[in-house]
Amino acid sequence: MRGVKKTGRAFLQAGKPHLGKASWMALGFAIAGLIFAPRGCSDQKTLSSPVEDVEKKSKDFWTCSMHPQIRQPDPGQCPICAMDLILVASNTGPGSTDVNRVVLSDRAKALIKLRTVRVERRPDASAQLRLLGRIVPNEASLKTVTAWISGRIDKLHVNVTGVRVRPGQVIATLYSPEVYAAHKDLLVAKNQVDRRNSSLGAGKSTTSAAREAAFERLRLLGVPEYEIARMETQAQPVKSVAIRTPFGGTVIERLATEGIYVSTGAPLYRIADLSTLWVWLDAYESDLARLSVGQAARVMVEAAPGEEFRGEVTFIQPTLDPVRRIATIRVEIQNQDGRLRPGLFAQAVVDVASRQDERAQLTIPMSAVLFTGQRAVVYVEVQQDGRSVYEPRTVRLGPRLGEFYPVVAGLSEGERVVMRGAFALDADLQIRAGDSMMSLPDDLESGAWDDVVELTPKQRAKLAPVISAYLTVQQALAADNPVEARKGAKRLIHAIESVRVGGWESVKRTIRVQAEQLGATDDLEGLRLRFEDVGQGVQRILQRFGNPIEKTLYLAFCPMASGSRGAYWVQLGTTIDNSYFGASMRKCGEIKQEIRPGAYLQAASDPKNSNRVLRKTGGHRH
Repeated sequence: MRGVKKTGRAFLQAGKPHLGKASWMALGFAIAGLIFAPRGCSDQKTLSSPVEDVEKKSKDFWTCSMHPQIRQPDPGQCPICAMDLILVASNTGPGSTDVNRVVLSDRAKALIKLRTVRVERRPDASAQLRLLGRIVPNEASLKTVTAWISGRIDKLHVNVTGVRVRPGQVIATLYSPEVYAAHKDLLVAKNQVDRRNSSLGAGKSTTSAAREAAFERLRLLGVPEYEIARMETQAQPVKSVAIRTPFGGTVIERLATEGIYVSTGAPLYRIADLSTLWVWLDAYESDLARLSVGQAARVMVEAAPGEEFRGEVTFIQPTLDPVRRIATIRVEIQNQDGRLRPGLFAQAVVDVASRQDERAQLTIPMSAVLFTGQRAVVYVEVQQDGRSVYEPRTVRLGPRLGEFYPVVAGLSEGERVVMRGAFALDADLQIRAGDSMMSLPDDLESGAWDDVVELTPKQRAKLAPVISAYLTVQQALAADNPVEARKGAKRLIHAIESVRVGGWESVKRTIRVQAEQLGATDDLEGLRLRFEDVGQGVQRILQRFGNPIEKTLYLAFCPMASGSRGAYWVQLGTTIDNSYFGASMRKCGEIKQEIRPGAYLQAASDPKNSNRVLRKTGGHRH
């Protein structure tokens, strides 16, 4: 009782409260409850004493609204900006003592119009990418009709663009002195051959050679053989020759006019085959990671409302426009009916899911994300003492998908994130000097999810034998079966050697040595000692590559293991299956994290680990 009197006297001197008779009686009952309450009974409910209130109040601190890193035990002014400090309570709400969680009343939620949304998979959002562009002719089909001789254009038979021409069609008539002279020589040589048909062989041979030379000269000038044969039958040499197009298609540009002189090789027309067209699409930097050659695309134009034209990505520009910060993507489409025209604006939906063999991705609305440089923070709704509270969570996101972001790591399907009001929550956390977005480490410093390696489900599945072999060892040790544990260790070594995925070599070297040491151990206690090292390697795999099996894994912790230092292990199911003690303390431990298929393990050593204890399996039942 002397100690009680001393405590009461200290309390009166510290607070100097003015208490009435009823208050003194309440204080007496409270102190008596503290003294006589049964110890060690967690279910015993006790009244809150003024002494406890004083101790709780002593944990409150004063901070600056502009510089929340300032925390002082007494009121005053901010040493940085000289503003008056404000009082911050140590608890964030009824039953809460976590400064990194925000508790809001119903009225406060209504004022900031807080809204949450469920983290879920969206196959439509993750599988499609919408891009804008324009239709152009297929460059592979572009042809140029040139003048194969020099001369003057007397007549253009195709004098407008947009006209379709067929191969061999006459498109222009050209006066050529060279053809006129060659044609005249051909006629002279032919007449000489006809007059000397009955002459001696030597003279006949000479005239035939002259005819062949004139014939070859016309052929070299570009006159077709069938045209030369016709020219031999004429009585007088022609002054004009026909220019024919060797290509079929649509005239997209006319370069010649009547009356001009052209040299050999001068371009007259440009022709394109519009039965196939290209669609040039503009893709931003954030889109390029999801695009690859061969992806299917659907093209829509306003000239054909309600219709879609199918094509595929055939080219991705290897450079980026330094001004517009875009790269051009080419999609090739068919246009046999000629309904599409070069120059039309187009919208394309690219099926990006064909590039990565993946199921629908977890997504969150873009409004839920608070960016801090290259890192992102979201506020997650969790339950505490029967009410909703909100905590910040660092996440890793993929390239933006329209109005959503895919979640690579940091969230699980079914969790709820704040999609409206996140800034207000973060401001409240800043004022209370919590771990808000402003207190995150710089992008140059290491942070959560920096080591994550993104794999497709097929690639990640190659790691499944490693985890399965580890689980065999874990279950064997929990069952006190060293023979099965050694067999599992041998399977683990073989599985480690067979993995071939990007980023694996840096992890392989360490876990292989640990697995070999485990397999070389005979006694049960030695196996359990080596098992802790192997478990750390497996946790590293789950942190870096994600859960590769189709079952949910659980990270468990026993504070009694490893010489009472505590140790982790990975298991199936939420019922504790302690591998470090076996039958003697098989249910000792608690579940720390849930790792769903494809999800990543948050580092257990992270003091700010947002994946808190999911479920306690009865505490430590020894």
